[in-house]
Amino acid sequence: MTALGGTAEETWRNAVANQAGFRLLSRCSLGAPPAGTNSPMPTIVGEIPERDRTQYAFDTPKERHNWNAAYVLTTVALCQDALASAKLPMDETTAPRTACLLGSAINGSDSLREAFVRMQTIGANGVSPFLLPNICANVPAGKTGALLGFTGPIVSPQGACASGNYSIALGARMVRDGDVDFAIVGGVEMPLIPEIVLGFANMNASFKLRATDRAFEDPKQASRPFSIDRRGFVLAEGAAALVLAADDVVATHGLKPIAEIAGIGWTSDAHHFTRPYQPSIVRAIRDALADAEVDAGAIGSVNAHGTSTPTGDAVEVACLKEIFGNQLPKVPVTANKSQVGHSLGASAAVEAVLALMALEHQTVLPVLNYVADPALLGPDFVTAARPHAHELVLSNSFGFGGTNCCVIFRGV
Repeated sequence: MTALGGTAEETWRNAVANQAGFRLLSRCSLGAPPAGTNSPMPTIVGEIPERDRTQYAFDTPKERHNWNAAYVLTTVALCQDALASAKLPMDETTAPRTACLLGSAINGSDSLREAFVRMQTIGANGVSPFLLPNICANVPAGKTGALLGFTGPIVSPQGACASGNYSIALGARMVRDGDVDFAIVGGVEMPLIPEIVLGFANMNASFKLRATDRAFEDPKQASRPFSIDRRGFVLAEGAAALVLAADDVVATHGLKPIAEIAGIGWTSDAHHFTRPYQPSIVRAIRDALADAEVDAGAIGSVNAHGTSTPTGDAVEVACLKEIFGNQLPKVPVTANKSQVGHSLGASAAVEAVLALMALEHQTVLPVLNYVADPALLGPDFVTAARPHAHELVLSNSFGFGGTNCCVIFRGV
């Protein structure tokens, strides 16, 4: 579920048509700029289109009242859709052998915010008895298990903006080691509340709308990774899940594999709480290559972290240059955040799904709105979706706190 569509198929159709899903913020009000200033308000975001709730029996007005952290019921719907897409029923054989790992960076902050407001306006009795379950990171997966029936381990990997890839990596290891046969992995993030939107804006991480900016007339141009005029990421809602399965159970259950998780590399920076660090990112990519038992020349495309921040994009390009050397101009580079924005803990999972669909369709998606930056020349930035034969894709993700997790997928 992304700003481009409520399903993977709808998101893909719009992504391959070179569309972006950005619009003015409607989920909440940010208020007026501070008195006596002309500070721009960061109002362009990525919002998931309203979905048809009638197809989800659990999604009732009462449930929405109790579970007022938007990521909870979104997680249940996401996992229901993922299992249906995989054609994997939950029964007495599969349910005990199915894990669920869904990451999120800010969890149920919207529910906590509502509790603060209700306590101020109503008093102590205004705080919902459901508040604590709503903000517990593992509870969405637990509620999903209660409704869908799986009883394997449930975890919410916390790796900030790399959480989605950490979920994929940990789930893959659990399957590989025989702890489970199946794992629903990914991330869910619903971050569009005033404090989160303004917090990113005030730290100069997210895009701020100005009358002189090219996105003023066309919000779809707000996110422009690797471009000379990049000015921060577009904060977005997002949710994505993959169903992982062990090789020896795929045929038994009649599943159709899409790709293999070929390599995983994960490191931490020990450097700075927000600034990416080239040495540890390069090591994460090299570890993923070593795990996949391939060299850099085998990588057919790169799904970049590509946040559209001045420093982040520059560091990522420097890392790609160090890894690929003279081969870099031959490697198409995609940046999905140019189309769906930055959904924090869900972003890597969203990008993994798009990378896998690109492998299926032998296509590469664009770095939308790209205008060359002379300081970042070298990679083959894909300016419009195009056919591209490739077997391996490297998907990068980096997060606050110095988390790095890079995954290599191999098409089957």
